[in-house]
This record gives sequence, C-alpha cells and structure tokens, in this order.
Amino acid sequence: MEHLHYRKKMNKLERTKSFLLYAGFLLYVLLLSYVLFLKIVSPLELFSINRREFRNINIIPFYTIYGYLSGILNVSQTVVIHNVLGNIAIFIPLGIYLELFRKDKRISMCIFLVFLISLFVEIIQYIFGLGMSDIDDVILNCLGGLIGILSYKVLALFFKNDEKHNAHYRTHEQN
Repeated sequence: MEHLHYRKKMNKLERTKSFLLYAGFLLYVLLLSYVLFLKIVSPLELFSINRREFRNINIIPFYTIYGYLSGILNVSQTVVIHNVLGNIAIFIPLGIYLELFRKDKRISMCIFLVFLISLFVEIIQYIFGLGMSDIDDVILNCLGGLIGILSYKVLALFFKNDEKHNAHYRTHEQN
C-alpha cells in the first residue's frame, strides 16, 4: 500500500515538472516571437497597408560581425553588444529545450534544427519587412543553440554522476 502511495506522489511530481517544462517553453516561444517579430511593429500594424516596411538582407557570412568588430559599420558599442550577444543569448534556451524534448540527442541534429528555426525567422523577417535579414544572425543563433545544447549535456552528465555518487553513498551507508 505504501508503494502505491509513493507512485501516486511521484506521478503528481512528474506531471507538475512536465507542466512547468511546457509552460516555460511556451513562455520562451512567446518571448522569442515578440523579440524577433514584434519589437519593431505591433501586431495591429503588421498587416496595415500604411505601414512602412524595412527590408534589407545580408547573405555574406561574417560581414556584419566583421563590420561591428572592425568599426567599418558606424554603430555604437551598445548596438554591437545588443546584436551579437542578443542573437546568441536568445537561442541558448532553444538548444536546452531541444535536448529536453527530443529523443535524438545528437548534437548535429539539434544544431540543424536550430539552423532551420533561425533561417525561418530570418525569412519571415524579410517577407514581412521586419528589419534586416542577416546570415550573421543565423550564425550567432546557431552558436547560442550550441551553447544551450552543450550546457544541457554538461549539466546532465554532472547530475548523472551526482546520482551515481549518491546511490553509491546510500549503498555503503546501508551496509
């Protein structure tokens, strides 16, 4: 009877953890959508015929990044930091969530998915005139996704080793 009570308690805990995981992911997707699509234009203006669209594209890898770092692009350091670090940081959670949700944990497959999602974002930004579509953003987004993937793998390895250590300690403690 005690075993059944423990299982029900674990099921409730697992459901709560699952709910929090999916709620966090939904919140992340909403935040990502806002930052990537709606920071320039409100949802009400998006399809307005009076809206002035800003459409620009860069398909030369590292052109923007090089321009930032060399000073060729005359922009403030704040813009450089915001663009470079922002494009990396905003995709770190995606790398973590891909590791949490996917059964196929190969780094190459997860990076490919980050690449596809980032490319999709840039295409949507271009189609709707929501700023500059830049291959450098895709590169930085993939770097962020990779940081997320590797962070998850390191933490999972750490917790796996910690669980083994605790199980070993409990076994010796019982003897």
